[in-house]
Amino acid sequence: MRKPSSKVPQHDAARPTAAVAAPVKNTINEIARLAGVSKKTVSRIINDSPLVREETREKVKALMLEVGYSPDPMARALAFRRSFLIGMVYDNPNAEYIVNMQNGALDSLRGTGFELVVHPCDSKHADYIEGVKRFAQQQKLHGVFLVPRVSEDQALVDMLKDIGCRYVRIAAISLDEPERMITSNDRQGAIEVANYLESLGHRHIGLVTGPRRYLSTRERSAGFLEALADRHLELPPEHIVEGGYTFESGVSCAEQLLALTPRPTAIFALNDEMAAGVYKAAYRLGLSVPEDLSVVGFDDSPIASRMWPSLTTVRLPIRDMGLQAAGMLLADSAHPRQAPLIRPHLTKRESCQPPKH
Repeated sequence: MRKPSSKVPQHDAARPTAAVAAPVKNTINEIARLAGVSKKTVSRIINDSPLVREETREKVKALMLEVGYSPDPMARALAFRRSFLIGMVYDNPNAEYIVNMQNGALDSLRGTGFELVVHPCDSKHADYIEGVKRFAQQQKLHGVFLVPRVSEDQALVDMLKDIGCRYVRIAAISLDEPERMITSNDRQGAIEVANYLESLGHRHIGLVTGPRRYLSTRERSAGFLEALADRHLELPPEHIVEGGYTFESGVSCAEQLLALTPRPTAIFALNDEMAAGVYKAAYRLGLSVPEDLSVVGFDDSPIASRMWPSLTTVRLPIRDMGLQAAGMLLADSAHPRQAPLIRPHLTKRESCQPPKH
């Protein structure tokens, strides 16, 4: 009897073997089809974009796990063409204003995965728009919000449209579509100041404006002067002095006004920095606020409540405007968000009283 062979039988090389089916490789298009969403939505989920609803994110991620989909790292790096960066472009000499605006934007971005990058510029330079263009393209910004005065420059806005960069503008009056605009309604706040000072009995009033090229200067000045005119009070030209929205310009402008005869019994400065300068000029001349001189500012920046006596000023929700601007940029373009109506109002503190005589 022959013993069974211990050798493993060899297959005949000529005999055909059963074909083994290769695993089907899922693609981003297939994941989008199975999930019932767009390819762009799947790409955003892969790249951890915050611009996707949590319910959709969980559904797509569960599907990718179920079918064993793993995105190609190279494709993932190229899939999202914009970074998670929000830009803030400004040309504004008021440091308090800019810091408040930045803090508001950071409040909005906290926990979203987005970060804030800032681009100060000088809008008086001929090439500043090109500089903003390089900033937006090199950073691949998701969007940018524009702070006065650059927000008032239509040529800058046209450039952003040309390169496909979403934007939001902040300005004293509406200059654009509602979903791209935060309007601060500065004129209304200045009207309140005029009515208040005249009601206290002031007839000799000085006005320290900002630079004429700023829309906020024109709106605040016009509101103030028109409201005084409605109360049959007109300021002589020498009672209106142009400042630069800086503390130093507030000092020099106040010195000019306080050298007049008769001397103003009240001064309205179109921002709080200049109002602080008015305080200093009055102190140098031995004048007391508000006994000898009533002072009003605009913005209600943190410095207003820290001065002594505390400054009467128009409250403008600057930090909230920064928060709203960033939030509008994060909103889904299919469901744009509009800013709530902003109503500036006069905050009365200790820097005003009726004139002595």
